[in-house]
Amino acid sequence: MTHDPYNPKQDPYGQQPDPYAQQPGQPYGQQPGPYGPAQPMYGYGYPPPVQKPQTNAILALVLSCVGVATCGVTAIVGVIFGHIAMARIKRGEEDGRGMALAGVIVGYVVIAGYLLYLAVIVIAIIAAANQNTY
Repeated sequence: MTHDPYNPKQDPYGQQPDPYAQQPGQPYGQQPGPYGPAQPMYGYGYPPPVQKPQTNAILALVLSCVGVATCGVTAIVGVIFGHIAMARIKRGEEDGRGMALAGVIVGYVVIAGYLLYLAVIVIAIIAAANQNTY
């Protein structure tokens, strides 16, 4: 093979070009594949999908579930975070409607359960205090 001074792709020493070498004009890390240059992952003109946060929905569910162990105190906070998350989901600022809804429902159930438990205890104390002993 003879050296052609007008062909810049030809190596003057007769070696084959390295297919993995950085090509001029290519951004770092983007090598042309065997079928041509790499295509964008989501097509031309379409940006990748944006993940919205689910922070308030996660907090609502976790705090409502922990409310069982804390006598309903954190369940109240869980219900508040659940309503905040539902409002932000409606405005399109967050995702996680199912978790937020579950947090609100579990929070209300835990609060109602502890209020019912407290009412039974109070009624038992009142009944014990009014019992006449002769």
